[in-house]
Amino acid sequence: MADIQLYDATLRDGMGGGGMSLTADEKLRVVHALDELGVHMIEAGFPSSNPKEEQLFGLLADEHFDTAEIVAFGMTRRREVAAEADEGLRILAESFAPVCTLVGKSSPLHVEKVVRVSREENLRMISDSIAFLVRQGKRVLLDAEHFFDGFALDPGYALDCAGAAADAGAERVVLCDTNGGSLPPQIRVALAVVREALPDLALGIHTHDDSGCAVANTLVAVEGGVTQVQGTINGIGERTGNANLITIIADLQLKMGCELLAPERLARLTETAHFVDELLNRLPDPSQPYVGKHAFAHKAGLHAAGVSAASETFEHIDPAVVGNHADVLISELSGRATIVEKARQAGIASDEDFAQRVVEHVKELEHQGFQFEAADGSFELLMRKESGVYEPLFRLESWRVLVEKRADGKVETEATINIWIADQQYIRTAEGNGPVNALDRALRDAIGEIHPHLRDIELVNFKVRILDEAKGTGAVTRVLIDASDGQRMWGSIGVSENLIAASWDALVDSLEYGMQGGKSSSGSTIRSAGRA
Repeated sequence: MADIQLYDATLRDGMGGGGMSLTADEKLRVVHALDELGVHMIEAGFPSSNPKEEQLFGLLADEHFDTAEIVAFGMTRRREVAAEADEGLRILAESFAPVCTLVGKSSPLHVEKVVRVSREENLRMISDSIAFLVRQGKRVLLDAEHFFDGFALDPGYALDCAGAAADAGAERVVLCDTNGGSLPPQIRVALAVVREALPDLALGIHTHDDSGCAVANTLVAVEGGVTQVQGTINGIGERTGNANLITIIADLQLKMGCELLAPERLARLTETAHFVDELLNRLPDPSQPYVGKHAFAHKAGLHAAGVSAASETFEHIDPAVVGNHADVLISELSGRATIVEKARQAGIASDEDFAQRVVEHVKELEHQGFQFEAADGSFELLMRKESGVYEPLFRLESWRVLVEKRADGKVETEATINIWIADQQYIRTAEGNGPVNALDRALRDAIGEIHPHLRDIELVNFKVRILDEAKGTGAVTRVLIDASDGQRMWGSIGVSENLIAASWDALVDSLEYGMQGGKSSSGSTIRSAGRA
């Protein structure tokens, strides 16, 4: 299979997704992360289209990249305006970026209804714009917008648009499924016609996921002869998103034999995906192929036992190849093999009797509303209690929370705890911006000097779920807390009819697990990519 070029559109097309926004400095960090991954071309956007883009291109001009080329994006000339006089094309010509991608219409519907020009004028707009930039020393790609929809309406005209780009000096024509409605058989048929009509033209593929087939359409296009794949990290983008470049890279290299990235770069796939989500303030999709937290997680006892015996029984690749790792999830479906594996990871001695006790305890607790899949910290503490090696941070005497709302709208919260450590009693009171924050402050004040590692532990997420909605405000609630010490992240859980009591239990578990100081490997590791 021919060499495939990776083209990332996260910073332009990806930002079209709802809620997606990055500063110029954050975009620069993404570019460095993509360069370190090994992406060949990075579409940075339209220079000078707004102050942020102007700042970004100013930053990029002074940077060095090992593998990536920066691409400036723009449109073909305006109707009835000469290419040399078109401001957008002039800005592209003056940009430092060596490559320019122009979007041009290739569907007669859009030519007539959107651009409102004749078919002949649209062809001239494509060829004039490309020829101008080529004369200015740029390498030019044409994004043939709505190509597959246009091909369905008029195959001959869609081919004319691609041919006009080739004749004008385009380095590559990228066939775009802009509306995302095409299916793999349509992609395959259209590509066969294009390859026969324009056998010497280098092609790319740009797909959207409106029919759920963006990745599949991209892979079919590669089989059909395209040599550039476009997408965005984690598939972000307008509407349902673009083709997920993370999945495409793994599929092409691990399933289709394309040598895209060196092994050490491929192993950065997971951290790169999570890094971009982190910058966008998004929680990574745990079910995302290859890089998701649950991509290689096993819940059913039979599956966990199979993986323990031979990983290939229920894992299609070695997770480490893409920088991920296998895990076993704890639930009422868990078998003894799952428990034994979790105990091994935590350094806890186990046998069949121990595993059976833990299984029964988990089933009982999940019946009450507990869920340990996202509460690895609480589950390890449960195992330690069953094994007899549990060491509590303190013994609780009592706690109390007072919340007062005044006529002026101000709310004050105060928590008092009464605990024992060995033979010493500690009573502390603290204020907070809510009950959990006040309890957390009071507890840290009481034991912080004895356990200085508490200063490193931060609560990074707090989630509440009502388990029996029919009971309204009297329902049992489940509280999940994510905590981190800067190196690891772990989850803890509390369940109670009293929301604050559930929160207290989850809070204590998060601190007790964190105070073990790395005895376990079950907490996930926090990694970064592309840090300036």
